Amino acid sequence: MSDVGSEDFDDDQGYLGEYEGDRNEAGERHGVGRAVLPNGDTYQGMYENGKRSGQGTYRFKNGARYIGEYYQNLKHGQGIFYYPDGSKYEGSWVDDQRQGHGLYTYPNQDTYEGEWLHHQRNGQGTYHYNDTSSRYMGTWVMGKMESAGEFIHLNHRYQGNFLNNNPSGPGKYVFEIGCEQHGEYLQLDQDRGDAEEDEVVTTMVLKWKPTAVTGLSLWTPAKDPSSEKEGLASADEKGGAKPPTPET
Repeated sequence: MSDVGSEDFDDDQGYLGEYEGDRNEAGERHGVGRAVLPNGDTYQGMYENGKRSGQGTYRFKNGARYIGEYYQNLKHGQGIFYYPDGSKYEGSWVDDQRQGHGLYTYPNQDTYEGEWLHHQRNGQGTYHYNDTSSRYMGTWVMGKMESAGEFIHLNHRYQGNFLNNNPSGPGKYVFEIGCEQHGEYLQLDQDRGDAEEDEVVTTMVLKWKPTAVTGLSLWTPAKDPSSEKEGLASADEKGGAKPPTPET
């Protein structure tokens, strides 16, 4: 998928093909020029000492398009990449990879805005789910929700820690009616037998274990997962659903 990275749309790094434009005294492409590359891609923009450097537009034969800055033939600086599936990335590039701050719009119109590293969501960022208007704000590690974060829904929100895209450990649900439900998410392994293959498949199941209902309070991300574990067991279905998985 497009979010994996534009490594599937590498620019042609060769110097062959047709070229019209400026050259330096050494005969290298230098200044403004337009090239039709051997693989059918085209580039129009700035060159420096034979390499794409500066502002330019690279069009891939599969319909993808990059408009932005180059350095030494690599996407580097600010730029917009339009993918064939309709997704788009607008933001910072480093050595041909999404890195720094950027906004990605996915084919289903979900969006992620925040920090990137090596083509992956990494650092602080916000993922907005178009179909439900829910959003996750928090920490990402190599494309996944990790550490402290907040999942915001229409009339309630969940605040806590996340592990591998799922809530994990102590956290709380905050409801617009003016109360909070504190508790803990447990990640349990569940064995499911396969009647045909006679095999046992282990899947991870999330279980919300409530401990108390209180008034509104300031959220402080928990660091110790071994907090209160016994208590209230009535409102555990309130918003306790597993969060949707972001586009990948």
